Amino acid sequence: MLAFDQIIHTQVSIAASPSKVWSILTDFSAMSSWNPFITTISGSASPGSSLSVIIAPPGRSPMHLSPTVLVAKPKRELRWRGTVLGRGIFAGEHYFVLEPTPEGGTSLTHGERFSGILTPFIMRGRLLAATVDGFIAMNEALKRRCE
Repeated sequence: MLAFDQIIHTQVSIAASPSKVWSILTDFSAMSSWNPFITTISGSASPGSSLSVIIAPPGRSPMHLSPTVLVAKPKRELRWRGTVLGRGIFAGEHYFVLEPTPEGGTSLTHGERFSGILTPFIMRGRLLAATVDGFIAMNEALKRRCE
């Protein structure tokens, strides 16, 4: 890992199948009705597709992003990357990994890897803390929605 990488890594156990979690996570049109962090998302959950995303970290102004879907494996993984002035300057690779549990539920790993030379200047302090809080709030809201 390079010195200017920053990783957010969160997990939540959801008492619902990966199929159900995936269907809610990728129903972009309904996202605004339950998600306090990703308040708007449009586009297609398919590799190569561009998305339009608005995130609202708690206590911060909403931000509009235009990432590209990298991975969309139904019931397994959704991953996209957004950049500012190119990957070497600032990039964020956002991911959701769904793993089935023996009890029939889902272990969701939700995270993001920020990279590029501007990362230490952008992803620090209150913005970093608010983004982590936003991920956790989204995880809890997704859990409630699925269960």
